[in-house]
Amino acid sequence: MPVVFRHRGFRFFFYSNEGTPREPMHIHVEKDGNEAQIWLQPDIRVAYNDGHDGRTLGELLEIVASNKTRIERAWDEFFA
Repeated sequence: MPVVFRHRGFRFFFYSNEGTPREPMHIHVEKDGNEAQIWLQPDIRVAYNDGHDGRTLGELLEIVASNKTRIERAWDEFFA
């Protein structure tokens, strides 16, 4: 599973097999056994959350928004 980047102990990554057909562009975020999936398109929003509190989810959405281009580039390069 390719790790796109790490930030403050969070691992931002995607799975190498993202479904058949492949799910829309998104990123997974994991820390301390908690994981969330965040859609990048058509807008940035939480797809699912397993353990992160609301404040943390808000922070994660901001981090994803500020790194959207980086995440999209990594996705495109991996799945091309």
